[in-house]
Amino acid sequence: MDGTVRVDNDKGLTSELAQTLLQRAEALQPALRKRSAKAAELRRIPDETIADFQSAGFFKMLQPEQWGGYALDPQVFYAVQMKIAEACMSSAWVLGVVAVHNWQLALFDDQAAQDVWKDDPTTLISSSYAPVGKVEKVDGGYKLSGQWGFSSGSEHCDWVFLGAVVPEEGAPFDMRNYRTFLVPKSDYEIIDTWHVVGLKATGSQDIRVDGAFVPEHRTHKLLDGHNCDNPGNAVNDAPVFRLPFGQVFVRAVCTASLGALEGALASYIETAKTRMVGPAKMADDPFARRLAADVKTAIVEMKRTMFSNFDAMMDCARAGQPIAIDDRVQYRFDSAVVADRCAELSARMLKAVGSKGIFLGNGVLERHLDIMASQAHVANNVNMYANNFGGVQFGNDNTDLNL
Repeated sequence: MDGTVRVDNDKGLTSELAQTLLQRAEALQPALRKRSAKAAELRRIPDETIADFQSAGFFKMLQPEQWGGYALDPQVFYAVQMKIAEACMSSAWVLGVVAVHNWQLALFDDQAAQDVWKDDPTTLISSSYAPVGKVEKVDGGYKLSGQWGFSSGSEHCDWVFLGAVVPEEGAPFDMRNYRTFLVPKSDYEIIDTWHVVGLKATGSQDIRVDGAFVPEHRTHKLLDGHNCDNPGNAVNDAPVFRLPFGQVFVRAVCTASLGALEGALASYIETAKTRMVGPAKMADDPFARRLAADVKTAIVEMKRTMFSNFDAMMDCARAGQPIAIDDRVQYRFDSAVVADRCAELSARMLKAVGSKGIFLGNGVLERHLDIMASQAHVANNVNMYANNFGGVQFGNDNTDLNL
């Protein structure tokens, strides 16, 4: 599966399109490496990088065809994201979490997509899904207030997805009432809070909303995403839009780590070719060679798992069959464990390059810090998903609705 992307969906797309997109991603790598220092200084992705992604068609990969998108298999989307992450993990992170929103918007009532894309189908959406919003039911919709953190790429977007639980009178907080609320830029403020040690260029700022009206059609229920039966399926009927929300989004925040690990391995190998360890080159050290073999094998193994999981889910979606909950629980764990494995392996390489690794600009160090930062995302907190996965194996019921 390493380096190969399967594209055989019922929209008539061929592997030629997939390979074209991958070639475009690879061609952008030198420019992304060159811009990485500027991006870190800006604390957001440079405008020219977003323009390059638009020109390359990357934001179209999961967008419905009726809006000029490709409605591709997710495997292609993640393969492109990994290529970008080899050069700049922050750029890949923003591409992943912003472009995947074009897929989620297709799950909303179709009027929501018309609100966002009717004048410009290249309009982008950021997000912050933490259920921290305060919701009040009003005629025709809801009033939404609150402050959300970690909205990656928000300065490049004109809309935002925000998470909140709709209260039921007299009932306790219940995640079964969770919704995603779609809010236009005129109704929110971006708060500059992004001063971090890793993923510096993602511009993951806070979003503040004060009593914005959100009509019913601009909300999406967690349970609809879990059940793979969404209002938007009335018009977006391609199999890709029948996948569980919790499977598609989380891959966007683990895949960047996997691509960054591959970039770290390339930097490690280049360092080993010239670094002297006593009288010998590091590249001749059997322990250094073993580490390169371990990392490469782990990368191939994780890619194979990620791609094969989506192959299985897409097979079910095309056949109109539900994806077994036990399988979804395991797929969710498989995704969450990636960031931990990548952090462990990048740490081993950083230690192995010795004194070279403490200098700013070292490729292994930069990617290690980015991978470490990715572990802060709740979707990459493997412990809760391991607990659920293990519990299901012991005969307990699944406790995760977001998978």
